[in-house]
Amino acid sequence: MEENKGFEDLKTPKPKNQGNIPQAPKNRMWIYIVLVGIFLVFTFVDFGGSSKEIGRDVFEKELLPSNDIEKIVIVNKDRVDIYIKPDRIVDEKYKDVSKSGPLSFTGNKGPHYYFKIGDVETFERQLAEAQINKDPEQKLTAQYNTQHNYMGEILSWILPIALLVGLWYLIFRKMGGGGAGGNQIFNIGKSKAQIFDKERRVQVNFNDVAGLEEAKVEVMEIVDFLKNSDKYTKLGGKIPKGALLVGPPGTGKTLLAKAVAGEANVPFFSLSGSDFVEMFVGVGASRVRDLFKQAKSKAPCIIFIDEIDAIGRARGRNPNFGSNDERENTLNQLLTEMDGFDTNSGVIILAATNRADILDKALMRAGRFDRQIHLELPDIVEREDIFKVHTRSLKMSKDVQIDFLAKQTPGFSGADIANVCNEAALIAARNNKKSIEKQDFLDAVDRIIGGLERKNKIISQDEKKTIAFHEAGHATVSWLLEYANPLLKVTIIPRGRALGAAWYLPEERSLTTKEQLLDEMCSALGGRASEEIVFNKISTGALNDLEKVTKQAFAMVGFFGMSEKVGNLSFYDSTGQNEYGFTKPYSEKTAELLDIEVKILVEEQYEKAKSILKDNIAGLTKLAETLLEKEVIFSEDLEKVFGKRKFAKPAAAEVKQKKNVKPETEVKKKTVRKSKSKDSDSTNKDS
Repeated sequence: MEENKGFEDLKTPKPKNQGNIPQAPKNRMWIYIVLVGIFLVFTFVDFGGSSKEIGRDVFEKELLPSNDIEKIVIVNKDRVDIYIKPDRIVDEKYKDVSKSGPLSFTGNKGPHYYFKIGDVETFERQLAEAQINKDPEQKLTAQYNTQHNYMGEILSWILPIALLVGLWYLIFRKMGGGGAGGNQIFNIGKSKAQIFDKERRVQVNFNDVAGLEEAKVEVMEIVDFLKNSDKYTKLGGKIPKGALLVGPPGTGKTLLAKAVAGEANVPFFSLSGSDFVEMFVGVGASRVRDLFKQAKSKAPCIIFIDEIDAIGRARGRNPNFGSNDERENTLNQLLTEMDGFDTNSGVIILAATNRADILDKALMRAGRFDRQIHLELPDIVEREDIFKVHTRSLKMSKDVQIDFLAKQTPGFSGADIANVCNEAALIAARNNKKSIEKQDFLDAVDRIIGGLERKNKIISQDEKKTIAFHEAGHATVSWLLEYANPLLKVTIIPRGRALGAAWYLPEERSLTTKEQLLDEMCSALGGRASEEIVFNKISTGALNDLEKVTKQAFAMVGFFGMSEKVGNLSFYDSTGQNEYGFTKPYSEKTAELLDIEVKILVEEQYEKAKSILKDNIAGLTKLAETLLEKEVIFSEDLEKVFGKRKFAKPAAAEVKQKKNVKPETEVKKKTVRKSKSKDSDSTNKDS
């Protein structure tokens, strides 16, 4: 492969000619200028003259007795044109018709006046009667003339047809994907893939991708195979035909594909799964065929299909129950092209999705997608690397430490971290700062998690006191339980839809025990328990807590097998096969048992939370009063009330040393905690 010259070619300046990029439509403004010019000419330019309409009585009483009329012409038997003698037209009384417009080229030679008639014979009789007393030599006789409006007749035929053709052209041009030229109506079945090659490069490379070391090694091997294929083929190895990038939203699947496009020295086809979907039957399959036809002509190359679940959903599970599913036809064609009877040598498929469980099994088999590359939420070390990438272009203060930011963002994805950096820059600019400070990053984290502060929201003193004791209840229980997440901050300032919130720093772990789940449930119920103990009544503010606790309890009983009565059973469907099923995977009796066990779990933890708060009622009251006074309290304030936390553990960053990850020998730990734990007390809505 002579094209594969190594990474040095990546630094070649981008030429102006974009090669396969569709050229922009030519400027057609001159057409509109010409049309407007023609309209102005016919509107303002007087080629022959202009005539004035008069009444029948004006003709008989003023013009006819004056003997100034040169001739009378009846046009098409319904109009009478009157011509004034050339030597009389200059009189003052004819000044309104003696001159033409400023753009007249011929002067006003007539007709000068006109009026309509109903019947020619009647007009001739009345004309003769009006001239009875006139000298015979001065009597006027009507002349006849027939005129044809050829332009009007032609337009009446052509204009409707032109409008229909123009409408038809616009509709089919839109269906064909727009673009220049009238041939788009024939390109409806053509592929919409963007092509990146030597003439059009992506500026992203692997240096811009942080925190995905294992995934980078996987895709770098594919790029290396395309560049140095002899190293693999001489040992009998074959390159993988496809690689599927799987992971939660925001973990960098598309960014990794962009890096592959930037690093690979081969043509790169990029498109989305929805680009195959069209309202016409057969268009999706046609676009798949055209895509692989283009790819084969440019082999070796890479095809990247983003959000492949748009067309890769398992067949036979269409919720619309259509007998002829266009998406299934498109998938069948894709399966055939990827590993059918005809081989695709040199064409590698990259695809990305966050819903791998719903993909068709035939699409996932070896020979089509040989590798599944899983991208998980980054841990603390990977988050630090991601922060370094996104803070390159930021003007930060010296007090900002990247490792501190990584500690404050557990469960954040790469996209979330990019958003934090951008929000911090916006907050600093809003406050007219010359550099981004540490507090700006903390405010950005709070902004993303809890929403915008609403300090002007009207809250009564009773409601504010209820919110304070509610949040103090969460803080107290979480501080005194062994396995509850360590508290970071508590606030009673409304944010978004929440009237108050508590921020935690959850421990980054791969497995979660039953005791840890129970303590988290107990901590979440601390707010409702505090309201009942202090005020002897409850409010709707615990809606979010109850929703979270109920789901967690059901997961413990129905998914994780953490109930003695239900046993080691799990009704979780990781394959998604029962997504459109009408039956539950358990009987009504089992469903009743699940409900009972869930209720028992929740009630036990609620009573435990009330017991803890009753034993520490003085500290709870003091904490709530501090909240009412300061509105925001931190873990240091809890230490003053309850003392140091007995079960505090070393920070994850202190335990985990910075290392150069080697994916060939080490396996990255999966992060179970998906987001920073937050108690979002809903606005006063009745559930």
